[in-house]
Amino acid sequence: MQLFDGNTLNGWAATGNAEGWVVDHGCIFCTAEKGKYLYYTEEQFQNFELSLEFKHVPKTNSGVFFRWTDLDNPVQTGIEIQILDTYGREPATVKCSGAVYDLQAPTHNTCKPAGEWNHMVLYTNDNVIRITLNDEQIVDMDLNRWTTPNQNPNGTPNKFKRAFCEMTEAGYIGLQDHGGQIWFRNIEIEKL
Repeated sequence: MQLFDGNTLNGWAATGNAEGWVVDHGCIFCTAEKGKYLYYTEEQFQNFELSLEFKHVPKTNSGVFFRWTDLDNPVQTGIEIQILDTYGREPATVKCSGAVYDLQAPTHNTCKPAGEWNHMVLYTNDNVIRITLNDEQIVDMDLNRWTTPNQNPNGTPNKFKRAFCEMTEAGYIGLQDHGGQIWFRNIEIEKL
């Protein structure tokens, strides 16, 4: 099922000023000028496979949120896949492109240089999260391992007040404006 028809922003809404998000040559484009944080689906999803493409200008910081339940608090009530201009940086960290932000680093950095299209696939089924970026699976995560708020299974801290083993309910899918222009296209979802 298409989440974006390539021509209109039907089915999407903004947490702030929607003028920062426009349709540009078949893409949802974050202008990084008037947007306010997140653009999200009006429908909520729980278990699914999401496929999309994105490209950005240098130094862009963005992300894809999912299972986000409170529109006023996406950071504490959603899960974020980081999009960041980290091409060529190793080792991969919990804050580089493709990471489950502050929770799980990708196995390695597979993002392309700024200005090139990346293809991301997110698979989520209850406690299982898998991320493929540019045809390489880089995350295979079991949320059941995150049993303590503010702590990762290896004992390192994270900024989340909720244990992520609880983050299995349906929620919104959001595209993040966190500084820098970014384009999203071919956004499709298959419910599981």
